[in-house]
Amino acid sequence: MTTKGETTMAKTEYVIEPGKQELTITRVFDAPRELVFKAFTDPKLVAKWFGPREYTTTVDKMDARPGGLWRMVQRDNSGNEFAFHGVHHDVVAPERIIATFEFEGVPGHVLLQTVTFEPLGEKTRMVEQLVYQSVADRDGMVAAGMQKGSDDSMDQMAEILATMKGQRA
Repeated sequence: MTTKGETTMAKTEYVIEPGKQELTITRVFDAPRELVFKAFTDPKLVAKWFGPREYTTTVDKMDARPGGLWRMVQRDNSGNEFAFHGVHHDVVAPERIIATFEFEGVPGHVLLQTVTFEPLGEKTRMVEQLVYQSVADRDGMVAAGMQKGSDDSMDQMAEILATMKGQRA
């Protein structure tokens, strides 16, 4: 099953096949890949786009190098916190990032995230492949509203990239 999140700027596409423990997210951004990579790895920028719009995100750590740790905390309007962390296993600027991703609310359920940044002229196709430890883990993340948070994140990243592009011009 392929589902698509509609946005006013572009579409974030999801491939979520029944019975598989992976999920793929694809988005084309109207920005060169160096800027997209920077938005994905600069802690000040990540804090502006990661997560649902109604949450605030604090980046505790963002060491974008092999072996580097990352951790982010989201807060909702009621003050509830949701923390995520992982380890960067491979970082090749501006081409690829491979890292683990774990929601601290459900420890022990780690996924492997591979993000590639493909140049398309002045645009960039970002492909994020998430491989979960089990189909149940993947289905649980989807059921918990991952797609809405991802749609918001990708839309906010597109907005930040538009601003960054404007500042370069």
